[in-house]
Formats: sequence, structure tokens, C-alpha cells
Amino acid sequence: MTAIGFLSFGHWQDHPGSRVRSAREALLQGIDLAVAAEEVGVDGAYFRVHHFAPQQAAPFPLLAAIAARTSRIEIGTGVIDMRYENPLSMAEEAAATDLISGGRLQLGVSRGSPETAEAGYEAFGYVPGDGEDDAVMARRHTALFRQAIAGTPMAQANPRMTGRDGVLPVSPLSEGLGDRIWWGAGTRATAEWTAEQGMNLMSSTLLTEDTGVPFDQLQREQIERFRSTWAEQGWDRTPRVSVSRSIIPITDDESRHFFGVRAQVEGRDQVGHLDGGVARFGRSYIGEPERLVAELADDAAVAAADTVLVTVPNQLGVEFNARLLAGVVAIGAELGWDRQPVPAT
Repeated sequence: MTAIGFLSFGHWQDHPGSRVRSAREALLQGIDLAVAAEEVGVDGAYFRVHHFAPQQAAPFPLLAAIAARTSRIEIGTGVIDMRYENPLSMAEEAAATDLISGGRLQLGVSRGSPETAEAGYEAFGYVPGDGEDDAVMARRHTALFRQAIAGTPMAQANPRMTGRDGVLPVSPLSEGLGDRIWWGAGTRATAEWTAEQGMNLMSSTLLTEDTGVPFDQLQREQIERFRSTWAEQGWDRTPRVSVSRSIIPITDDESRHFFGVRAQVEGRDQVGHLDGGVARFGRSYIGEPERLVAELADDAAVAAADTVLVTVPNQLGVEFNARLLAGVVAIGAELGWDRQPVPAT
């Protein structure tokens, strides 16, 4: 059972080559693309969160607007950088968004990737505590956020207002949201930690380690370690696992114009440096649909996951990306993907 979602970075640029010239256009087109994606049978609309950059940065207004315009498609993030977040404020916004959607929110969170601003989270008011680095702080924020959405009391009641003593949870709460939190893991060890915490696994188009094996095989090992650790923990639900892929079916002159040459360059793994370490970047799948069916059938990590998030070139506009996603849905049908979300149980 394999669900198909799209993942948009929400770029905008006031440039003649861009069909998304402003933040307003990026937001409105994100809503329209989610509506179009639901119509062609896509299962999820996910958005990357970046700060201090011309990209999506405030996910909850966007996701709530999508929830109000759709009825079936999952809405989510891939990922929210928890270094920047107030856990209790985020818990309120997430619960409200989930209630509007009728329980369709899927939140990917993580320590985040390198940002445009140097230690930009400090400008948001968050500084690692004694003995912490920013990664530890992100995990601490995540733990508090998860406690809050589970209804853990957080603040002492004011008897003059409530007529009683006690400790209050944040409000609103949305039942089941805690089972729909994903951690964006970049290594095998982090995937094991994710399973220990009882979160779903979200794995990207890159891993911040390299063992010399092809990307899909390394990612497959990451997934296997996650599931093995999950079983050892004895959690009472089945976890979800997503992998991100760049999939561009070449189906017309426009897609060939934009991506035909790139297929020759991006059709293989790349190894480089990211955030001070070696990283392996997964290949892109660009070509005629028949060829992509055969190539994706051999992707070991795609076969192991239950959700594939397709990164979309959002600056090419809603119409182009709706056609792209319809092509991916057709490829999924050839591969036997039934395109139904896998609910947390």
C-alpha cells in the first residue's frame, strides 16, 4: 500500500522565468495545487518550512486554508525546523488546523537543515541551554510539543478565573494528532532514535552519511533499522514511513523543455558536503513514463516505504504541476500503488 503526496518548497521569485512572483502567489498557488492534486488522486499535500528566505515559512495558515478547500487529501509539513518553534504555541496552531481538516494533519518535524540565516533561531528568541547544541534544543522543543498535543497539563490554573486549583493543558486539543508526528531523519542512527520516540519516519532525498552503496539501498537500510527498533520498543501501532523523490515524467514539449537535459545530469546519485559532513543525494527520476515505471520498480527504499513524497518545481505554476502529479499517479498505478493513505493505527 503506497500513498502519493507532493512536497513543495514554496519558492517565489520576482523573475521573468518564474510563474510565482510573490509570497501571496506562492500561498494561493499552494492552495490551488492541493485542490488540483486531490482531484487527480494524490493523497497528500506537504510543504517545506524555511525561514529568512523567499519560501514557505508559516505552515499553519496555509494548511488550514487547504483543509477548508479539500475533503480527502492529507495536509502536512516536510519538515518544520523545531529550533525556531515555541512548542505550546505550535501545539495550539497544530490542533486547530487538525480540527479544521477533520484529522488529516501529518506533521513532519526535525532539527532542520542549514538555513539562510546564521543561527536564525536565536533571532526568534531560542538559544540552546547549558550543555545543549541546536540539535538537542530542537529535540527538547519537540518533546514539549508532543506532551502539549497529548493534553499534558502545562500551566497552573488561576483560581480567581477558574474557581479551582490545578494545572491546565493547552487548548484546543485534537485527538489522534500525536500519532501523526513524523521526524525527518538524515541518518540510520537518527531513524533508530525516531523509532525509540514513537514517531513516524520521514526520509528525504538526501542522507547526511555515506557508506558507498547506492542511495536507495542506504535509505532502505535506514528504514529497516527504524522498523526493527520500533518492534523492539513494543509500540502498539503500525508506524508510517515516507521517502521523498524527484519524479518528472516527460509527457509533452513543456516538460521536455524544462527537464530533458537535466535527466542526463541528475539521473544518478551525488555525493557532496552538507553542514560540515559528507552527504549522499538521491538521483532524480526524469524521463518517459514507461522508463520511470521500470526505474522506480528497482528503487529499494520506495519499495520499503508506505508513502512517496514527490518534490514539485512549484515555480512552474499550478497547471504544470497538476499535470506532473497526474503523470505520477499514472506511474503509481502501473507499479501497483493503490494511492490510499495508510492511517496510523
